[in-house]
Amino acid sequence: MRVVMIGTGYVGLVSGACFSEFGHHVTCVDVNADKINALKAGEIPIYEPGLDKIVADNTAAGRLSFTTDLKSALPGAEAVFIAVGTPSRRGDGHADLSYVFAAAEEVATSLENYAVIVTKSTVPVGTGRKVHDIIAKKRPGFEFDVASNPEFLREGAAISDFKRPDRIVVGAETDRARGVLKELYRPLFLNDTPMLVTGIETAEMIKYAANAFLAVKITFINEIADLCEKVGANVQEVARGMGLDKRIGTKFLHPGPGYGGSCFPKDTNALAQIGNDAGSPVTLVDAVIKANDSRKIRAAEKIIEACGGSVKDKTIAILGTAFKPETDDLRDAPALKIIETLLAAGAKIRFHDPVAAEGTLKLFPNIEQGADPYETVRGADALAIVTEWDRYRALDMFQVKSLLKNPIFVDLRNIYKRVEVEKHGFHYIGTGT
Repeated sequence: MRVVMIGTGYVGLVSGACFSEFGHHVTCVDVNADKINALKAGEIPIYEPGLDKIVADNTAAGRLSFTTDLKSALPGAEAVFIAVGTPSRRGDGHADLSYVFAAAEEVATSLENYAVIVTKSTVPVGTGRKVHDIIAKKRPGFEFDVASNPEFLREGAAISDFKRPDRIVVGAETDRARGVLKELYRPLFLNDTPMLVTGIETAEMIKYAANAFLAVKITFINEIADLCEKVGANVQEVARGMGLDKRIGTKFLHPGPGYGGSCFPKDTNALAQIGNDAGSPVTLVDAVIKANDSRKIRAAEKIIEACGGSVKDKTIAILGTAFKPETDDLRDAPALKIIETLLAAGAKIRFHDPVAAEGTLKLFPNIEQGADPYETVRGADALAIVTEWDRYRALDMFQVKSLLKNPIFVDLRNIYKRVEVEKHGFHYIGTGT
């Protein structure tokens, strides 16, 4: 099949590359000429394990190409995906749909044959109808369909998620549109991947509801962790006891400094606004947003308390700044609020992150970067693990202890056991333990 992917951000690039891996001919389109030229040269603008090889292999095979000219890409396309950004509008949390509608306008003026216009971006309920209206108004009588196909990709595991998904959700309302999308995903049917076919609005809502529910789980276990610290319980054992109940499950019951990234913060805010606009407030989601915002500040306060109540003129070693391992994404990363709070309290920051260091320094040009975890902790007054990268899971405790000025070990992700750290003479501060 011939596919056009509008947008070469995280979702668009991963989706386009994986569709080409399935054997489809995919043209990725972006208005950013520098990004397109870089992709043509084999440079990947995001860090995602395995993506560089898939892009290189399928570009060489002639199944994947990149251009800034949407009009030239559209002839013969059977599916046109809109995978542009939908960031939160400043101030009110509503999703900014200007890029989606601009893409729809351009498709409307350039489309030459029947195609299914598919919203891959995360968009509020009703966006698909508006995209349909934009195209129908500009091209009265032209035959096309609009569908919703939300993505469920985890950064750091996106290739696996695309090739072996839990489910495929398709919102489409004609047999022709459903047929196009079923054919597009046909390679996955060999793995018995379930495809849920719904109306457009339902598919749009599934994405928000799924992300909000996961955010609720994270926030719930974080608040249980705080309670465990007060009453002497161990949150890791509590989470295991909960997760053994098959109705609950173990995933997303790992306490930490709060959720971040490109999806949960934006999507929970957008869902809250969708509820308010519809006159049906989602009060649980409102509470989750507030709790998560305060969680990041509380994590910084925990570091300050571990340092005796003041970090003025003290050096804090931060390990990990990306919002999660295996990505360089810093959007709403807990580390950013933690660093900001510590700096405001007078601390000096030295940090390390395997792939997000450049982006961190752009945001905080006056903090210091360590060459590796050990150089980062050298002479520091405290160590704080913020992102659970694998390379931080087996630190040489003797070396860390010898390099730190004070043996303060703040483990915001609980990747170490208290007894193992304390036997080396550290003052260990975990989360909910």
